[in-house]
Amino acid sequence: MAPLLSLDKVSKTYFNGDLAVEVLHDISLDIEAGEFVAIMGQSGSGKSTLMNILGCLDQPTSGDYLIEAENVAGFDGDELAALRRRTFGFVFQAYNLIPTATARENVEVPAIYAGVPAGDRHERAEALLNSLKLGDRLDHRPGQLSGGQQQRVSIARALMNGGRVILADEPTGALDSQSGQEVMALLREMNANGHTVIVITHAREVAEQADRLIEIRDGRIIADRTRKRRAVPDAAIGLAQRTREGFAAIADMSEAIRMAMRALRANLFRTILTLLGIVIGVGSVVAMLAIGTGAQDSVLSRISSMGSDLLLVRPSMANFRGSAGGSNVTLVPADADAIRDLPNVAFAVPEMTSNVTLRRGNVDYQTTANGTVPQFTEAKSWAVGRGEFINRKDMETYAPVAVLGQTVVTTLFADGTDPIGQYVLVNKIPFQVIGIMSEMGASAGGTDRDDVVLVPLTTGSMRIFGQRNIRTITVKVEDASAIDLTQERIQALLNDRHKREDTQITNMSSVREAFTETSNTMKLFLGSVAAISLIVGGIGVMNIMLVSVSERTREIGVRMATGARRRDILVQFIIEALVVSAIGGAIGVVVGLGTGYAARYFGLPVAFTAGPVALAFACSFATGLIFGYLPARNASRLQPAMALSAD
Repeated sequence: MAPLLSLDKVSKTYFNGDLAVEVLHDISLDIEAGEFVAIMGQSGSGKSTLMNILGCLDQPTSGDYLIEAENVAGFDGDELAALRRRTFGFVFQAYNLIPTATARENVEVPAIYAGVPAGDRHERAEALLNSLKLGDRLDHRPGQLSGGQQQRVSIARALMNGGRVILADEPTGALDSQSGQEVMALLREMNANGHTVIVITHAREVAEQADRLIEIRDGRIIADRTRKRRAVPDAAIGLAQRTREGFAAIADMSEAIRMAMRALRANLFRTILTLLGIVIGVGSVVAMLAIGTGAQDSVLSRISSMGSDLLLVRPSMANFRGSAGGSNVTLVPADADAIRDLPNVAFAVPEMTSNVTLRRGNVDYQTTANGTVPQFTEAKSWAVGRGEFINRKDMETYAPVAVLGQTVVTTLFADGTDPIGQYVLVNKIPFQVIGIMSEMGASAGGTDRDDVVLVPLTTGSMRIFGQRNIRTITVKVEDASAIDLTQERIQALLNDRHKREDTQITNMSSVREAFTETSNTMKLFLGSVAAISLIVGGIGVMNIMLVSVSERTREIGVRMATGARRRDILVQFIIEALVVSAIGGAIGVVVGLGTGYAARYFGLPVAFTAGPVALAFACSFATGLIFGYLPARNASRLQPAMALSAD
């Protein structure tokens, strides 16, 4: 039969720039299944490099390495990882346990990358630790174990997937004599159970306990002595027959997330600082877009309340006088009457305004008087709360009647008197209150729309304003689809009546579209500003992951030695970045919503929609993926042997 392991003229050269250092020189060596072999040599002799090649942690520069007659020299990283996973178990001098994992979790690592179900992993790990007298240390971390106990955990890990070949690198070097003897006894027992055991050591008393002793010096084998040869069946135990070779990645996503959470908890303060950037970014996006959407909706609702079938006729700016009323020289009530006679016009509402002083009893109050017509409430979509509004008879008889806004009522009738039927002085002229308007609130610009007194246009023109010129005419069309044609007709009519173009007409539907476009641009700007915080947070994620890779290089080497493929390492570190981003994104969403509710409490218009929240969270997730990829790729490209030798 072919030997289990066979080296044929294997050499290994390391390159440091242009300097080449040959560590192994034409090594030829066969190791049979079931042997207990010790490879002995002093530091720098090349024995650790030989072990790395035997365990597929490194590849020779030249020569052939065969495992059961199969040449592995041309295997890629994933194929070598599969070989390590199903064939080798490693026992290291420095134990190389993952410091943040418990004894049971450390033992389970090889089975994770073999795709073994969680239940089988737990059962197998507990059985191994119980057999090594560590049943009461299952949930202890390495820092809570003695050196001998840590080495036994390392041995259990080597046996997890079956471990046909146990490679022990200076297994007693960091132990006291008693613990060292116990470890060697365990290795002998493993060999008796059918494992091929290869011990790398510099101590002769350890090497003498093996059945075969190979001495190496300056990269060459100088002696190979067999003390006794036993025909021991090769091991086929543990989970070797139950692992799913070729499994795509880590056994399950929940296991990857648990490993990520464990790694993040190990540096909690640093993780919190990283989370902060994501939280600020996501919170800013959610809050700013909520406030921007709220402001947009508020203004659009007010524009919509006026109707998209309205036209607003104003004098051109060139025709304004510097009077308090700001009236136009030529726009008069008769113009409204002429407009009303045009096709597709439902009504035309003229208005004139001026600042006035109201008095009731000892209370004086400055407000705005608006002279208008009965169709005012329909044109403004503003209902009467109590009483009645100005009617046609009031217009024809120049009646001194008034309808008050809620703010005026609150100020003048603070004593609780019912305003209906009472008299107030408007610029020292008595007007009887016939109605109270429903509450409208502030305008988009912050103006109190309830701070007004409404009077008949005819009465106001004669007794308050002292002029005939009006400020605006609000026109409602019957067919909104023909509003543009109606606008052209009105403009032509006014030009003909005034013998010049001294008016301008605003289409409310055009105003709505223009405002929507402008507000969308502002929302985009606000979102872009907030997104900068997300980018900063992403850079923080990348930075923390790069530091994590640097700090955990040896852990990466251990995972690769126990069968992790490059994509397993890539997935693990990407998931760590995604976990940070997902947690930060979730907290950021809560912070953003909280900020929005706080803004609403202080009177700002805020509108929450699922879109911005989902977008912000998705962006945080994408940030973790994008900025976590480079560190994850760097981690996955580490060579196992180099990673294990890192400080």
